[in-house]
Formats: sequence, structure tokens, C-alpha cells
Amino acid sequence: MRKIHCLNPISKLGTGLLTENYEMTDNLAEAEGILVRSAAMHDLELPKGLRAVARAGAGVNNIPLDKCAEAGVVVFNTPGANANGVKELVLAGMLLGARDVVGGIDWCKEQKDNENISKDMEKAKKKFAGHEIRGKKLGVIGLGAIGAEVANAAAALGMEVYGYDPFISVKAAWMLSRDVKHITSVDTIYQECDYITVHVPLLDSTRQMINKDSLGQMKDGVVILNFARDLLVNDDDMAEALASGRVKRYITDFPNAKVMQMPNVIATPHLGASTEESEDNCAVMAVKELMDYLDNGNIKNSVNFPNCDMGVCTTVGRLALLHKNVPNMIGQISSILASTDMNIANMTNKSRDKYAYTLVDLETKADAATIEKLKAIQGMMRVRVIK
Repeated sequence: MRKIHCLNPISKLGTGLLTENYEMTDNLAEAEGILVRSAAMHDLELPKGLRAVARAGAGVNNIPLDKCAEAGVVVFNTPGANANGVKELVLAGMLLGARDVVGGIDWCKEQKDNENISKDMEKAKKKFAGHEIRGKKLGVIGLGAIGAEVANAAAALGMEVYGYDPFISVKAAWMLSRDVKHITSVDTIYQECDYITVHVPLLDSTRQMINKDSLGQMKDGVVILNFARDLLVNDDDMAEALASGRVKRYITDFPNAKVMQMPNVIATPHLGASTEESEDNCAVMAVKELMDYLDNGNIKNSVNFPNCDMGVCTTVGRLALLHKNVPNMIGQISSILASTDMNIANMTNKSRDKYAYTLVDLETKADAATIEKLKAIQGMMRVRVIK
């Protein structure tokens, strides 16, 4: 019986997919798989029997990826499962940035006891006048699942959309509307766009990418939206740009003590994927990834090991080997199997940076002695008998 532990509450649409071979456990120490949303795992002691962690969401900053990899623990995320929910909130943020809806709502609340509100509002509403987004230039930095959806939706609303992503995948490129202009320099977005929205992961190369230098290139009155990661924006530089009027409004899903002291900020409390549909989609995707790995050895949407899929095993045996990406690893694996007269029916090897993964289908079952020899290979992190 495989035991799964949830570090956060997970939608029952996901956990309901677990078959009779699985059971939920409150005891982390006995878990073979972990389902997590936002719980911090960096200081968590990984159970010895842990095989995989599935994050019901896209970001994995709360998970120690290298620590997991070195322990032979595959980490999954669910890219695209919450894309529509985030896209809709970004569009709402853009509309709030174009028209002072928030100011108008606040004015109405202040006038709740005013019997003449219906007359007074005709004079007051000019303070909250804005503009339409149709015809305005939007720059989308990062064209992954969310960025591409934002770009397409904005183009459909009549905006002139510029998209920038030096690492855009073929799949993402095919998903983009022909009306989205794919540009090769992010400076073009900084210099020409009326609205700029950021949809990139938090990496060393993207940390505080919205800073004094990039803000200095932007048009006066630009609206900036950040529904991706808090630390993509330098708060001190943003405060200065808002005070000077260079940035008209900063719309963010990541309020903090500094941001909430700035003028012309519209902040939401990390609501991007907080919809029933997004939570259901992420949970379903995370559980499916976890089960496919534990039951079949297949890896899809891992963030610390390469993707590798050989479907359901139809031979007598299957081995899954997590190891360092070093020369002669395949040769050593094949040599050990050959020395025990085991015939390889099918083999797939994939690598990703420092780590690699090998799936081997055998015409006979691997015995305990063979498994121990495989485990003894230098650079081998985990050998798992799937069948």
C-alpha cells in the first residue's frame, strides 16, 4: 500500500483519484509521496521512503529541489493548471489600472449616509475617469502557460501586444495568437509599452528585473502588473518611480510592508490561483503525475529531473534509476544487467543538468543481488523496482 501525505489541504477531486493501492496518511515519516501547495519544505526532514513530491501549482520556491534530487526524490509541479485563473485576475488588474474603479468604490462607501449621492456622484465621477485599454500597447514578459494566455486574451480585447521570452517552447509558440508580436529584446517592451506584465519564474537572472535601470527606460505613466513573484520587483526603485509619476500604477498580487506604503498601488493577497477551478485542476494534475511516477516510473513535469515516459510496462520487469549525469553510466547499467543474463527489452535515458534518469524494461525480473550492484554504481542515487 502506497502512503501519501498532504502538507496542505488538497482538492478532493485530486485525492479522489487515488486507487485502492493508495491511502492517505497523517504520518509524514511513512510517506512515499507528498502533495503540497504552499507549505515550506526547506527545513523539513525528508522521510527515508519518500519517492516523490507533487506541488499543486507552478512555483516551487517552497521546495528544496537539489536536496530532493540528491535524495532521489522527484519533484513535480502543475504548469498551466491554474493559468486561466491567473489570466483572468491579470486582466482584472489591467482594467483596474486603466480606470479608477477602486477610487470610485471607495467614494461610494464614504457617501453611504449621503441622501444626495445620486446627484453628487455626477460631479464627483470626473475624479475617477480613466481610459480604455483597446489600442494600448501591452508588453508580456514570459510566454509560458500564463503569459501566453494573457497575451492572447489582451490581443482579443484589441490591445497591441508585444511578447518577450528568449526560452519560449515550441508548444507555447504554437499557442500564441498571430496578433501577438514576438520580439527579441525586452528593452522594446520597456521603452514602448503602456502596460507591462511579468510572467517569469524567480531565478538569479530575473530577481529584481524591474529595477531602476528598467524603470528608467519606460514611458511616463506606465502601468506595471506583477502576478508572478514578489522578488521580481525592486521595491525601493518602484516606490521612487511611483512617487515621480514614471509609473502610474503598480498592480501586484504580493503585498508587503513596503508596497503597502506606496501611492497608486493596487494589491491583492496572492489571489492569482485562488479559484475553485484552479485548485481542482492543480490537484488533479498533481495526483496524476504522482501516481504515474510511483506506479509506472514515468516522469512528466518534473522540475529537478528530466521528463521520461515509457507508458505502462508490458514486459516482465521494469527498473527506474535516478543518477548523476556522468559518462559511462548507461554502459555500467547495461554491463551489470548483461552479466546476470538479463535481456533489455527497452531502455530510455534522459538527462537534465546534473541529473539523469533511466528506465529499463526487462524480459526477466531483476533479482536482489542485481539491484544491489546497480545501487553500488558511483553516482547512482536511487534504484527502484517498478515491476
